[in-house]
Amino acid sequence: MLLSRPLIACLLACACSLTAEPPATAQRVRTARELARQGSDAIPKLELMLRDSVTEVRVEAVKSIVAIDTAASLAPLIQATRDNDAEVQIRATDGLVNFYLPGYVGRGLSSSLRRVGNALKAHFTDTNEQTIGGYVQVRPEVIEALGKLARGGVSLEVRANAARAAGILRGQTAIPDLIEALHSKDDQLIYESLIALQKINDPSAAPRIEFLLRDLDEKVQLAAIETTGLLRNREALPQLRSALADAQSAKVRRAALTAMAMMPDPASRPIYERYLTDRDEGLRAAALEGLARLKDPADLPALEKIYAEEAKRPAQLAAAFGLVMLGRSQIAEFSPLQFLINTLNSVAWRGVARAYLIELARDPAIRRPLQEQVQGGTKDEKIELARILGVSGDRDAVPCLEALSHDADAEVGGAALEALRTLKARLP
Repeated sequence: MLLSRPLIACLLACACSLTAEPPATAQRVRTARELARQGSDAIPKLELMLRDSVTEVRVEAVKSIVAIDTAASLAPLIQATRDNDAEVQIRATDGLVNFYLPGYVGRGLSSSLRRVGNALKAHFTDTNEQTIGGYVQVRPEVIEALGKLARGGVSLEVRANAARAAGILRGQTAIPDLIEALHSKDDQLIYESLIALQKINDPSAAPRIEFLLRDLDEKVQLAAIETTGLLRNREALPQLRSALADAQSAKVRRAALTAMAMMPDPASRPIYERYLTDRDEGLRAAALEGLARLKDPADLPALEKIYAEEAKRPAQLAAAFGLVMLGRSQIAEFSPLQFLINTLNSVAWRGVARAYLIELARDPAIRRPLQEQVQGGTKDEKIELARILGVSGDRDAVPCLEALSHDADAEVGGAALEALRTLKARLP
């Protein structure tokens, strides 16, 4: 039977009405989206929309609150962390971080969120190096909210994302929540919690992670070993020696020896010496770090020989670190300290050189030549040395950073100003 055109149109309209979103909901979603243009004045209306029964409305409301990104956004974002939807919790978490670390939303987990039917898809990036400046003060209620999410968010992705956020904001009061998260069975959550504990850098947390030093997931085991070294848990040295001896992976061996080198122990000297000639340059570098931190002048000839003959950059940098640690702090064309400074120009190796110089600059005798080197350095050297002095400097570094803040290069001046704020926040 042929249908008339009017009847076909009527049937199509009925079908569409069965599948289309209710007009009232669509309007509320549009309203939530448009309110972002009004700035802080729209926060009270958006806060009310966070109680909407429709998830999509709440998602748009939290997105608008994040976009407004003022101090007035913090209270409603904390409220949104208590929502029963994973996307709302994730977006609220990233919004809280974004207030203290501008631009984070574009790199955080919320940037990868996708809804597929009723399922939420998200992807954690491998890069997890962001932290706020040492001078940034985070409201206690923000850290409390993130800690609660890390402990009991509505999904494992929510919990892992909150753990990452707590680390970025250096949330010390969230440590108990992060320790609790370590006992989950989800590798991503455990990993993010370990990295967060590294960033918070409270040695009191170190004994609570020992049970992960032999975890079956290599990524988790590596993070646990690294965290143990960074937090200087000397009680774990026997376990690290066992992990080194029993490791089936070169990565685990390197991590274990590097962690041991962070906690120099005369009892470890035979182990350091054994790996000085290993075929793996990473193990050679870790062994050299261990010798460096023992600070035994008798090791100078061996370190000088290795520095002169080593062909691989990791071990060469470690030998330079050792020589400076043992007093070779002069600035000269081929001196070890000059080599570390020159390496700050290398995108591939500046992170290693920076870490060594941060440690070395805690010694006033080494810090002085670094300060003298700043004004005549390259752009990259000025920026990196400013950051190093901000982390490891003392009052004697203030004039140097103040002068550098007036550098003709705006990027250098900005780095110096930020380093100055970091330094002054640390000073008593």
